[in-house]
Amino acid sequence: MHTAFALFDTAIGTCAIIWSATGVVGLQLPEPAPEPTRDEVRRRFPTADEHPVPPAIAPIVEAVTAHLTGAADDLRWVPVDYRDVSEFDCAVYEFTRSLDPGSTATYGEVAAALGRPGGAQAVGQALGRNPVPLVVPCHRVLAAGGAIGGFSAPGSIVTKRELLALEHTPGFNDPTLF
Repeated sequence: MHTAFALFDTAIGTCAIIWSATGVVGLQLPEPAPEPTRDEVRRRFPTADEHPVPPAIAPIVEAVTAHLTGAADDLRWVPVDYRDVSEFDCAVYEFTRSLDPGSTATYGEVAAALGRPGGAQAVGQALGRNPVPLVVPCHRVLAAGGAIGGFSAPGSIVTKRELLALEHTPGFNDPTLF
């Protein structure tokens, strides 16, 4: 199935969206400059062609752009094409999509909700493979005790903390030095 991608500017830098006829296949948070963002998309989705944003994808780009300015949207309405994603990962992603902006769960809570008590590490690994951050809000899943945990997107846990602050998540909207 054919995939395409487009770069778009946001408050945190140039992001990219990758789509198919079925839905969004990937979302790339920004690298330090537009060209590395494009390079990362080409690495992750080597068969995707670059195109202008089509009318069907434009509302998603607008919603992601607004979300990254603090206009929280749960993005549950965005269709996702989970091609090449395991059944377990899909279950983790769909549970994560149920978390409202400003709320969180722990890796262990997600695992327990999916009937895999003791599977926190597997949940973390699945979220580390998340092809559509923000649409699948993996930043809303924390380590035990509310610790920030990991984040595989550019900027690592600094980006995760900033995304949580944008959504006014309790404990994460405190002023920081950076």
